[in-house]
Amino acid sequence: MTESKKTKDVFPTAKDDLGSAELKLDTLQTRSDSYRLAYDDSDFLLRDELRPVRLQLELLKPELLQQEHGIESTVVVFGSIRIPDKETATKRLQEAETLAQANPSDPVLARKVNIAKSILDKSRYYDEARELGRIITEQYQNNEKCELVVITGGGPGIMEAANRGAKDVNGKSIGLNIVLPMEQAPNPYVTPELSFQFHYFAVRKMHFLMRAKALVAFPGGYGTFDELFETLTLIQTKKVKPVPVLLFGKEYWQRIINFEALVDEGTIDQKDLELFQFVDTAKEAWDIINEFQVQLENAKVT
Repeated sequence: MTESKKTKDVFPTAKDDLGSAELKLDTLQTRSDSYRLAYDDSDFLLRDELRPVRLQLELLKPELLQQEHGIESTVVVFGSIRIPDKETATKRLQEAETLAQANPSDPVLARKVNIAKSILDKSRYYDEARELGRIITEQYQNNEKCELVVITGGGPGIMEAANRGAKDVNGKSIGLNIVLPMEQAPNPYVTPELSFQFHYFAVRKMHFLMRAKALVAFPGGYGTFDELFETLTLIQTKKVKPVPVLLFGKEYWQRIINFEALVDEGTIDQKDLELFQFVDTAKEAWDIINEFQVQLENAKVT
């Protein structure tokens, strides 16, 4: 008999005691907030002094649930929430053009048309992210083990596409949403039992990397840059083991970030450019991820 089993046999569970507490007599004392069980007192748990406890809870809850679902390893997919599927992007461009045509002298509307055209051009990345999610899931998931499970920020756009690809082949995928001021919801393709919501960005970032065997960054903005550069920093400083970091869309990344200039300025080393690779198709990304995974498996055998 395990120690945990012995404990359960001797002591009532927290759930048992919670039920017993609800049977309390109604008196002035029992009505006081001070009398409530600490773990059932949300006002108490939300106090500033309880921040360390809340941090621990946010670390533990997704971890335990992933263990229960057999999640062994993951592939992280980042990318803009603003890059939808081609149909949606086409519709938005048409709407922007209609407004611009009605107000031909408005430079703001003209710029919106150009932006809508750019987004439509990048909608191909939605298809590639969906295909990558499908390939990874189809190749590595089975009922006993969940290897290389797609994990995203749980939002729309590129993240939705990756989760959608996993769902296309009836696989599991994970979504790590964050509480934001604007209304939001997880995309409908995340496995419901693996859809998590975070208050702390720091803990959320830990969960992205705790099981990661690769990171794929599609075109994106501040959020994508944040996750990408944090990962590169952790690998560069040897705080995490090296994994493939794939920048999807070479043309986009080389135009947006001048990595070579960082070397020329002496702020990174030439070898730091080897921490990531450019890819342009789901197949390219998959070949690199799969080769890395095979190497890991061979290393275990030897």
